[in-house]
Amino acid sequence: MSTLDRRLMRDFVNEEIAKFHQNRLDALRRIKLDLVLRKKNPYLFRARNFSVAGDFVEAIMTAFLSSSEEEIFGAFLEELAIFISEQTCGGRKSTATGLDLEFDRESTRYLVAIKSGPNWGNSSQYAKLEDNFKKAVAVQRQSHRVAHVQPVLGICYGKSPAFTDKGTYWKIIGQRFWHFLSGDENLYVDIIEPIGYEAERRNADFEDRRADIQKKLTAEFMARFCNADSTINWHKLVAFNSGNLADS
Repeated sequence: MSTLDRRLMRDFVNEEIAKFHQNRLDALRRIKLDLVLRKKNPYLFRARNFSVAGDFVEAIMTAFLSSSEEEIFGAFLEELAIFISEQTCGGRKSTATGLDLEFDRESTRYLVAIKSGPNWGNSSQYAKLEDNFKKAVAVQRQSHRVAHVQPVLGICYGKSPAFTDKGTYWKIIGQRFWHFLSGDENLYVDIIEPIGYEAERRNADFEDRRADIQKKLTAEFMARFCNADSTINWHKLVAFNSGNLADS
């Protein structure tokens, strides 16, 4: 295993984080009131007792952007893991369905599916991943190029259990996963510094733009889904979100 060049890693992170922040802004610009209202659960927000349009719009925007940012940042972490593996052990993007990375170490070929966090999937998604691993292993064994094939589910953050042998695959989480890729016990904390580069400036710009969009969405929401006394017309809102008998 080669030693990771931290300068190259910092350059990669800085470039990719700039893309992350740009993608956040792009997601913000794409927000339309109809889109957000159709994607979020109106019953949940009614149970939370929202009555002021501005508070409601802020809450649904936060929920919408949070799920979008998790997806965007998850893609960044996966690319970072692949980059580190390329530098330390000649890793490469996998061509196998549902997998992200493969590399050889000693007499073993590792087939890796990378997920950003520990709560990434449900039981059917885990079953699909296991099936993808089995198919990829079968293809590798037919090639007779390596003595042993080991599937791995690598999870970029999380604490326990750090390592689990699931039979079909290993599940490696958090610090142990980054160590598995790099041989460096401290990498999992060291990547925080370049991730934070220029975060304050970029977040300030993001919040300014978000405030402008929130004002526009609130005005539109009040015009379409509020009563004369400015309270939320929940019947009208739920009908917009879920009414569909007339469409049949």
